[in-house]
Amino acid sequence: MFGKTARQDWIFLAIFAAFVLSMPVTLAPIGAGYPDLLQKFAIYGLFAIGFNILFGLTGYLSFGHAAFLGVGSYAAVWVFKLLTVNAVPAVIFAVLVAGLFAAAIGYVSLRRAGIYFSILTLAFAQMSYNLAYSVLTPLTNGETGLQVQLLAQGPVTDYINQDVRILDQWLGVKEVGVPSPSLFGIEMSGWPGFYFAAVMLIAGMFIAQRIFRSSFGMMLRAIKSNQTRLNYTGVNPRPYLLAAFVISGMYAGLAGALLAVIDPLAGAERMQWTASGEVVLMTILGGVGTLLGPFLGAALIKYAENIFSAINEKILHATFAWLPDGLQNAVVEIAGLFVGKGWHLTLGLLFMLIVIFLPGGLMEGFERLMRLFRRRGGAHAEREG
Repeated sequence: MFGKTARQDWIFLAIFAAFVLSMPVTLAPIGAGYPDLLQKFAIYGLFAIGFNILFGLTGYLSFGHAAFLGVGSYAAVWVFKLLTVNAVPAVIFAVLVAGLFAAAIGYVSLRRAGIYFSILTLAFAQMSYNLAYSVLTPLTNGETGLQVQLLAQGPVTDYINQDVRILDQWLGVKEVGVPSPSLFGIEMSGWPGFYFAAVMLIAGMFIAQRIFRSSFGMMLRAIKSNQTRLNYTGVNPRPYLLAAFVISGMYAGLAGALLAVIDPLAGAERMQWTASGEVVLMTILGGVGTLLGPFLGAALIKYAENIFSAINEKILHATFAWLPDGLQNAVVEIAGLFVGKGWHLTLGLLFMLIVIFLPGGLMEGFERLMRLFRRRGGAHAEREG
């Protein structure tokens, strides 16, 4: 029924889906089995998978993808305020808006390549951040951020501080206080929110897999390999690049919408250049151009952010309590540089080690281990024979 490659793809997808859905159990021993952290694994993994469709397949490095993450969040919250707190319309609208925004930015940015393309995307992202923070306050509520509010009881004059939720009112949905986003009555906080994000992640992985295996994905790889030679054959690469840019932006918009579904707040900080740099790190750490690598990189960074940043001086003293007082204080002083507020230093060292020893990211390390096991297995079989 299926060819070898197709069968392997379905097996990979089934294993990936089983792992993602079982993360609350499998990651509990390392302290990651709680919903808030696993939601971040799923959402930022989706963000990185989408970014990899552009960067991994075409080689075009965007420093502005956080703009689409922020636009997705704002679009989702406006759906919550104007139409309904149901997550499905918010997600669909956010993906569409992010796609249109990506098409506009991509149309201009893709007129240049290399570092010039990267700088253009960074400039657009910073423009978007500044617009959201100060200029477009009637739409974004500036530094306070856009939030779900109480339902208006009379004529609406201030849509920022009063919500109308037309569909919810038409359907007769009863509200007590400020509502939370839901999926047909199931609130999207805690574990339901994680499983909703996990299903979106699995769907995003499936779409990325189809793109990687398609003729469209092969054309994107050809652009990365030698765009000049492609031009000489009479093929115009810009439509393919723009399509990849838009698809990647829609992934980012979906991730932004999921952030708003989990926590109905949209702020300009999600558009900052640091957020764009973070997704670049996630992709490089995991493995550029691989299917699974970006998700692994996103999980590693979010794990480090939440685990190492939570270690404070009190925890360090308890950990090294077996040492003499003078030595204990010295060890805690040194270790404190790498945890708590200094967790970025640990991440930087980890990133440096991976880039030096595993240029292909975590996936290269995994492939090396697999080759080592195969060689040992083959040698053992020869001895037995």
